[in-house]
Amino acid sequence: MDQQANSRPRRRGRDRGAKATPQRQVNYRQLRNPFPPMPAFSEDRIAAIHHTALRVLEEQGMKVLLPQARALFRQAGARVDEASGMVFVGRDIVEAALASAPRSILCRAGTRDRDVLLDPGALTFLPGSGTPHATDLKRGRRPGTGRDFRELVQIAQHFDVMHMLPPMVEPQDIPTQTRHLFTMEAQLTLSDKLPFVYARGTPQVEDSFEMLHDFRGLSDAEFRAAPHCFTIINTNSPRVLDIPMAQGLIDFARFGQVSIVTPFTLMGAMAPITVAGAVMLSHAEALAAITLTQLAKPGAPVLYGTFTSNVDMKSGAPAFGTPEHFKASLAAGQLARLIGLPWRCAGGSAANLNDAQAANETQFALWGSLMAGATVILHSAGWLEGGLTLSYEKMITDMEVLQMVAEMCVAAAAEDSDIAFDALAEVEPAGHFFGAAHTLERYQTEFYDPLVADWSNFGTWTEKGERSASERASDIWQNILSEDARPPVDGDRFEAMQTFIAKRTAAGGAPPES
Repeated sequence: MDQQANSRPRRRGRDRGAKATPQRQVNYRQLRNPFPPMPAFSEDRIAAIHHTALRVLEEQGMKVLLPQARALFRQAGARVDEASGMVFVGRDIVEAALASAPRSILCRAGTRDRDVLLDPGALTFLPGSGTPHATDLKRGRRPGTGRDFRELVQIAQHFDVMHMLPPMVEPQDIPTQTRHLFTMEAQLTLSDKLPFVYARGTPQVEDSFEMLHDFRGLSDAEFRAAPHCFTIINTNSPRVLDIPMAQGLIDFARFGQVSIVTPFTLMGAMAPITVAGAVMLSHAEALAAITLTQLAKPGAPVLYGTFTSNVDMKSGAPAFGTPEHFKASLAAGQLARLIGLPWRCAGGSAANLNDAQAANETQFALWGSLMAGATVILHSAGWLEGGLTLSYEKMITDMEVLQMVAEMCVAAAAEDSDIAFDALAEVEPAGHFFGAAHTLERYQTEFYDPLVADWSNFGTWTEKGERSASERASDIWQNILSEDARPPVDGDRFEAMQTFIAKRTAAGGAPPES
């Protein structure tokens, strides 16, 4: 079963005798979270976690490896030890930064109906990101390639429930000094969604910005006036902000582009083993990074973020979709609401295959993010092995769940006709509603075929060849790629971008900074 590009789920065909009804219009491109937020801790405990995080920044400090970043903190009044690189940030500095950070961010994509509003209450999904490997049933598990990167962009483009493009797989066959040119070209030509830019040093960032604003036909002023891309900034827990990440925060702030600050804190490994302790450390690191963006440019668009889970203490391997992961997401949501910023959370799975473990872990992590009120949910489709692999088939099976969530974001009808008094009068006691007029007028617009689920009985299923969900998902992603549906591209801008890429490649590209 395939699906039309950039469309809602395909609807069931209407019986010839059914009354014609208008096609239901559903918008998966801009979603709002319909669920009330769920707390992990009492409000006084959340206040205590926030207070302790501020105390950590004041008394224990954050190691900041970039001299330029330390200078910005010093100019704001922070105490800086140049010998050790430690920066001690007073809470007054943090509070001023939080006051200047925007509560609502409108990101401009390739077309206006792809724009993404990032504010508390918005719901934005991204597929799995940053994996060194890709896998599918047809070609097996392998190091990520440029072909994989391009194919995964096309798959993400196909589904409206995917709103932004993260770096889904690392194309390891592309040299690091020109990889940013390749990934930006792929995102711009294969998708009109909000693209990702690597924060791997100012030269790479400036190359990517230039490609983006030229291809989208923007002036420098127009580019700086609104966010047109985003990056993800990870701290090195515990309490280190390295050179490329600090530089990325400064570069993106000064150009008015979005930084999603995401400490990666695993309980018992690089963070305290308790949920409260790990979340407190993550909060402290996020506050330090958010503060740096506002010191670089007050009002710079930035998202609070967390990626906090636990590890298997016998092996040290990351675990996802656990009760601790769920609780940490809920606590992070409380802290995000306390400081009033839009924020990022994550799904994910540590399973090695697209199996029941993978589905359970991903869905449990997803629900933690939904109940926490996350604005952006990364790793919501395709992620395996704790982030080592992106699965093509899991992208499709997870997409089915995300579309179910999107359907729950659509307000349910409750007109008198929907309450169905007349339908009851139409059907005798112990009868059925399959042929009722009320049913035939609605089933085309109210129900949709799933992507991969098979609701046939066992006998029918065996007659059709006993194909698993992963096997059906394999057909779907291959059909998407064979359709090769792309957004329209301006020929002159495309040629200009190819000329720029050739020029920068001949000059040696831009080596990433470390």
